[in-house]
Amino acid sequence: MAYEAELQVAMAATLAAAKLCQKVQAEIPKALEKKDRTPVTIADYGSQALICRAIAAAFPNDAIVGEEDAVALRSAEQADTLVHVAQQVRELVPDAGTQDVLNWIDRGNGTVGDRFWTLDPIDGTKGFLRGEQYAIALALVEAGEIKVGVLGCPNLTEDIETGAGTRGLLFLAVRGKGAQLLPFGSQAARPIRVVDPDDAANLRFVESVESAHGDPARQAAIAKAAGIASPSLRIDSQCKYGAVASGQAALYLRLPSPKTPGYRENIWDHAAGAIVVEEAGGRVTDMFGEPLEWHKGAKMLNNQGVVVSNGPIHDAVISALGI
Repeated sequence: MAYEAELQVAMAATLAAAKLCQKVQAEIPKALEKKDRTPVTIADYGSQALICRAIAAAFPNDAIVGEEDAVALRSAEQADTLVHVAQQVRELVPDAGTQDVLNWIDRGNGTVGDRFWTLDPIDGTKGFLRGEQYAIALALVEAGEIKVGVLGCPNLTEDIETGAGTRGLLFLAVRGKGAQLLPFGSQAARPIRVVDPDDAANLRFVESVESAHGDPARQAAIAKAAGIASPSLRIDSQCKYGAVASGQAALYLRLPSPKTPGYRENIWDHAAGAIVVEEAGGRVTDMFGEPLEWHKGAKMLNNQGVVVSNGPIHDAVISALGI
């Protein structure tokens, strides 16, 4: 299968990063959850180091456009943080030196080109700190199109609403080959599809826990106008893409907040989730119905807002936006 090597490397790297993130999250003192971002910083850096190391070893000519860099980590003020990051990485790569870790992190400072990877080592910082949902998002872009996407959701369960089923899920997609769901620890992935319009129980809206990450009132009104009557699911991070791709929600909207109307999205916040939803049969566009542009830069300057749906309701949503 085309891109099989890329998929396997991305899966292994994401699982390694998830293992590091799970350990760091489990050690967050309750008193620090909302006051101190140090634990998530350690996990961000460690996750990026592990993934960049794996991509660089397998595909040395591929650029990586990641969220983090090691500039601050190289400063004297961050010396203790660097020690902790290196310790976490060494639990998975025993011979990793401190300079190796810094270089791997900075491997994520690549630029958008004909072929590159996007990486968000931890998407959903506040969810991570609360001990709830976050995602590790990795995608390969080639000739302006996402070709491979791996979305690691360490705390997500197969039944998102009830929490039942295996905890820890990988959402996988290769362009033209469909989307799959692989529980952590399993060798057997299963195909996933978006929700059917007749499935009233799962014809619902999924939105962020954090109200500042969009325009909640307008988003709820649009969902209602598109025919969605069920209560919404509230989930941090790109796990929302997983909910749509696996047929547990029909719509995810990320509209500009009234406080930041000119905001433009980062490619690493959407690329992995977008291909998973599209390969599961859904649609992903901006709020004007235009395709998202992955090849112009780290920010999608020509797109505004994001609309993610099961497909059949997509045009109704764009129409309801009234733009």
